[in-house]
Amino acid sequence: MQTSPSLALDPFVFPLVLKSCAAIHRPQLGTSIHAYAIKSAFLLNPFVACALVDMYGKCGSVSAARQLFDEIPLRNVVAWNAMISIYTHFGRVNDALELFESMDVVPNESSFNAIMAGLVGLENGAFRAMVLYRRMQECGLKPNLITLLALLPACVGVAALSLIKEVHCYAIRNGMDPNIHMRERDVVAWSSLISAYALHGEARTALEIFRQMEMARVWPDDITFLGVLKACSHAGLADEALYYLDRMHKDYGMQASADHYSCLVDALSRAGRLLEAYKVIQEMPLKATAKTWGALLGACRTYGEVELAEIAGRALFEIEPNNAANYVLLEKIYASLGRYEEAERMRREMKERGVKSAPGSSWIVHQD
Repeated sequence: MQTSPSLALDPFVFPLVLKSCAAIHRPQLGTSIHAYAIKSAFLLNPFVACALVDMYGKCGSVSAARQLFDEIPLRNVVAWNAMISIYTHFGRVNDALELFESMDVVPNESSFNAIMAGLVGLENGAFRAMVLYRRMQECGLKPNLITLLALLPACVGVAALSLIKEVHCYAIRNGMDPNIHMRERDVVAWSSLISAYALHGEARTALEIFRQMEMARVWPDDITFLGVLKACSHAGLADEALYYLDRMHKDYGMQASADHYSCLVDALSRAGRLLEAYKVIQEMPLKATAKTWGALLGACRTYGEVELAEIAGRALFEIEPNNAANYVLLEKIYASLGRYEEAERMRREMKERGVKSAPGSSWIVHQD
């Protein structure tokens, strides 16, 4: 790294340069700047240290970001938030939660926002995000627009209408609701409406909304198609799911994600077309996720298909070996077909692997 003798670098230059390294994805250059910061004793500056953590995270090196984070002598809330955000961005929400709970500084709104956004995608994560929101309020922190955007998907996920109304009223009171009357319905508005109908089992209505969206000449995005495919999967509309996934690629030039394929597999499975669902998993260009295999395994129990259940079960044991639900479901499939020896073998395998079933729990939303 070259500098002019007449121009001394100060700590405020490094964050700008490191931000540029992250934007153009040049981790090697960022590492060189890191080395220069160490030689120049700038690493003790919290602004420089935080910028380095952020750069490593945005360049995909989570381990390097964490190592540097652990080496920072005086970590301010910005440093903690940067590392928490990196974890949630890469789906490591449990690591983010553990880090959040170990904070030795007072968390701010951004600390809570990062965790809430990450929780929404987890099982029971919506409830945990809502609990975290209440905790944020108890800490005397004022929710901002990012908070509301992170919280609303959690509210929708558990149909917490009272909290949705509370969030909406808060947004209006604080000037965060610029499109109250929806003067211009963009792709976000259309996609939200499609997803809402899909969530409540109104598949045909969701597909009609999509048709109206196309007639309004609003270009759909991948989130739109995810809502459409979820509508198909919830209703077992296998042919429609195949049709829309094909259109997504041919008409709109989009590549389907693992979530899109999961919805297709779920739709085929619910319709009893298990062999087709398995063929999709075999031929999809992406590695099948636990959600994809889980949809197939659940349908195998409904239709008494033990061979595919074994294939799906073994795949799930590899992806998430500590998830007891997969073992229990395969055990029940064996038992329902009178294959009690195999069912007992599954129980033994759970015990040998140290996998334990979580006790049942339920949530009650209390309204005063």
